[in-house]
Amino acid sequence: MTEAAQDRGNDDGGDDDLSPGWDAITAAMERLYPGQGPKHYGTVIKWMLGGPDPLDGVSVWKRMEPVPHWHYLSYGLSELYTKESDVAETSGYGFELTFRLACEPEDEEPPAWAINFLQNLARYVFKSGNVFDDGHWMTANGPIALERETLIRSMGFVFDPELPAIDTPNGRVSFIQVVGLTEDEERAGKRWDTRRLLDALLPAMPLWVTDLGRPSLLDDAEVRGRVEEGAAREGSSSGFLFTEVLGWETSKRLLRAPVTEITLGARQVDELVALLPLRLPFGRDFHFASRERALVFAHGETDSVSEEDGRLKLRLSDATVRELARTLKPVAGTYEVQGLGAVRWKVQKTTIRDPQGNVVGTVG
Repeated sequence: MTEAAQDRGNDDGGDDDLSPGWDAITAAMERLYPGQGPKHYGTVIKWMLGGPDPLDGVSVWKRMEPVPHWHYLSYGLSELYTKESDVAETSGYGFELTFRLACEPEDEEPPAWAINFLQNLARYVFKSGNVFDDGHWMTANGPIALERETLIRSMGFVFDPELPAIDTPNGRVSFIQVVGLTEDEERAGKRWDTRRLLDALLPAMPLWVTDLGRPSLLDDAEVRGRVEEGAAREGSSSGFLFTEVLGWETSKRLLRAPVTEITLGARQVDELVALLPLRLPFGRDFHFASRERALVFAHGETDSVSEEDGRLKLRLSDATVRELARTLKPVAGTYEVQGLGAVRWKVQKTTIRDPQGNVVGTVG
């Protein structure tokens, strides 16, 4: 990307009618930053022309209150020029991304990595068709800023607190802010609710500004207490956990009931045993799935196991859920849960790979 002085980066000309969506988005930011021109970074070769970057550009404003930070805004997830999508009410994917990154008061240039970061998120949307919305989360599988020492390795998504949705000539556009989270904050969000977690963090994280140098906010006893109390009171909103390793086999036994041995990877064990007590006692099912198969956990007054259409359903009582959480460990081995003799759990050591497929760690 290259910095461009004009408002529209590489737009071809000055006719406002050529980019009504772009102009509406810029007008929303001008209301927030009157008289302050942004630094704009336009894409050299547009995505539609075969370029690698899906966003047409990123603009950045500097902000000193409540803490010094850069305020990034994407252009390209909504329809900037002409209306092409079939949904009249929504412009493109229906949102643009914002990102607030802490800076020093004397800093003059916004870090370029954050522009590439937003391009990568947009690339995910363009390729997968999955969109971000208020309350979503996503793991980065590593630091969000490569070659930086930081605990920020995950993301939450929330409506930008200062940018309400707007209606443009091409449809409605929301502004979804990316919020950097630590790994334990991500886990806390899954055990409770990402949107409620972000609200609980807000007093210690004004405007949800991402600070690469900060520790986990859960190190603060007051913040941690709010999060733990919320999860205990309301349970978890996370009803699904993906795993690379999942299988089962049922064996008949002479003069005894059949036993089903469930195989799973060590990496997901901690999350599984943390989430089940926050789902089943609240009457909420939980799906633990690979690409081919799925376990469905449901609440029951008594324990039972049944298989249908490639899914294994386990109904568990509150007592069995607690016992499972105490027994199952992220260490390779075979485990039996007291009271659930029809099931054995086989935990396998699992490897962690980076986006290039290189092994970066093991669990179990």
